[in-house]
Order: sequence, then structure tokens, then C-alpha cells
Amino acid sequence: MGDLFEFSDVDGFSVGTVGVPGQRTFFVQVRADGQRVTLKCEKQQVSALAQYLQRLLEDLPSPSDRPLDRSLDLQLPVEPVSFTIGAIGLAFDQELDRFVVMFEEFVAPDPDTGEPDPDAAVDAGKVRFQLTRGQALAFSEHSEDVVAAGRPPCVWCGLPMDPDGHPCPRMN
Repeated sequence: MGDLFEFSDVDGFSVGTVGVPGQRTFFVQVRADGQRVTLKCEKQQVSALAQYLQRLLEDLPSPSDRPLDRSLDLQLPVEPVSFTIGAIGLAFDQELDRFVVMFEEFVAPDPDTGEPDPDAAVDAGKVRFQLTRGQALAFSEHSEDVVAAGRPPCVWCGLPMDPDGHPCPRMN
């Protein structure tokens, strides 16, 4: 059975990167009860989670609490990484006035069938935790900044540019 981490009161929920733009690795951290769980993820997962949280927050009252900015920083070292995120689940529990987030470990698909190995899926790690509306808002805003801090876009085509430039399709 894979690792299961479950937290009801989160001290910190953050996202950050290691590496230079264009070669960054994204990590999400959940900190609670003196524990820190670091998960590797994709930039698109961070962006999608932030956008979805923002859409849900639009239908809720403005949060009265907000975590300190330093709680949004990725705590180094990022090792050990518990697992790489695959599926993400998100819901809002009105009774608790909390977002419930679930990260499941990525399970590689079988090359022949394209489906995940059922035995490996059972052994996949999981992290389940609750966020206040203030924590969710702060995470989503911070995530936008982290995602946008990558390579600058080309003024002609909008694609990301490497420090050496890039083969611009509009300049051919």
C-alpha cells in the first residue's frame, strides 16, 4: 500500500521551482503537524489547480484570513520527494468551509494496453488535506506568479524564448 498523508489543518501549502527557466522542475509542498510532504508536478497541473481554485472562490464570500507570504515559499531542500502527482481531486466542503484537495501518485500506463497497472494503482501514494478560503486564494495567486516567472515570450509569436533565442515561426 502506498503512502497516505491526511491533514485537516494545513500550516502551509506552497508551490515553487528548482532550476533555470526552461528547465524548471515544479514542486508542491503541504506542511502540517510538523510534517512536510513534497510532491513533484507539472507546470500545467499547478496552473490548472490555481485557475480552478479561483473559479470556485468567485462563488464564495471573500476570505477573511490570509497566510503570511513566507508560508507560500517552497521550503528547501525539496528532497525527499514523496511522489509525482498524477490525478488531482478538488472539492469544497460547505459544512467545514474548507477546500478538500487530493493528490494521487502518477502511475505509468502499461505500454501494451495504455491503462495503468491495477496493482500499481492500488499501491499509489495519496495526499489529502483541507485548505481555508484564504489559503486557497493565496496559493492560486502565488501559483500564477511562479508559472509566469518562466521564459519570456517572443514578441512576434508568443512562444517561450530560451536565453539563446528560439526558432520563431513568424520570422521564417
